[in-house]
Amino acid sequence: MTDQFDRENIYDVAIIGSGPGGLTAAIYATRAGLKVLMIERMAPGGQLLNTEEVDNFPGFPDGTTGVELAQKLEKQARRFGTELKMGEVIETNLSGSEKMIKTRDEVYKAKSVIIATGESPTELSAPGEQNLKGRGVSYCAICDGAFFKNKNVAVVGGGDSAVESALYLSRLASQVTLIHRRDQLRAVEYLKKRAIDCENLEIKYNTVVKEIQGEQKVESLLVEDVNTQARETLNCQGIFVYVGAHPNTDFLSNQLDLEDGYLVTSETMETNLKGVFAVGDVRKKELRQIVTAVSDGAIAAFHAEKLLS
Repeated sequence: MTDQFDRENIYDVAIIGSGPGGLTAAIYATRAGLKVLMIERMAPGGQLLNTEEVDNFPGFPDGTTGVELAQKLEKQARRFGTELKMGEVIETNLSGSEKMIKTRDEVYKAKSVIIATGESPTELSAPGEQNLKGRGVSYCAICDGAFFKNKNVAVVGGGDSAVESALYLSRLASQVTLIHRRDQLRAVEYLKKRAIDCENLEIKYNTVVKEIQGEQKVESLLVEDVNTQARETLNCQGIFVYVGAHPNTDFLSNQLDLEDGYLVTSETMETNLKGVFAVGDVRKKELRQIVTAVSDGAIAAFHAEKLLS
């Protein structure tokens, strides 16, 4: 690692994260002739990689998969010249005209930065959760569902992601139990109907998980009715948690304005620091969808290019 930089090694735009917002920003910025670096800690695509079916993205009348859409966006970004580096960003200095981004292995500098780090799943904080992570406790049905073929699994949550995951798992598992703390699901109507009509999917309303039980792997769940406090033990070999998410902003070290942990931006996607933009789920906004992340990315890249020119 070095702290000395040749002028030629300074990027016009550095994009942290590679979800649909970040990839779109890369496409627009490279097409504008800018030198673009994208830093990703896992695999390009972000939450797209955890999404089985994408039915509401324009241009796909028959739908597509999250993985397929991610691959196409990455291929397009690379075609225009985006340089992709793998690594986890652990430190940033974004206040100057040249922004510093530090991963565990490298230090990069850029004239502008687009933050597209998205969200991470919120944990249940139930006894047994930490000990059994990766041994029956999962936060991604698409990633881990295949391990539970012909087994009993539970999904915790009542939103779109929870119901979509429960329906996906119903095609693999023998029995799926959807556990929701309220008296009705929050998912959109067509997903609710599919869940209610699914033969091997049972919905437990007004129910919370009190403990995840098992020694070396998940064996059962202790659940409680929120109204009567009656408890029961569910036979279960896997539990998939979908109770919300929190923005990935810890690495920013309080340099940028936040609201509830999310980055506050203007309509141009710029934060309170000049030349620093935020797009996608990490940004404070009302609707977090693939199409809004893509829109954010296009706007941020356009204004980054405008600022640099």
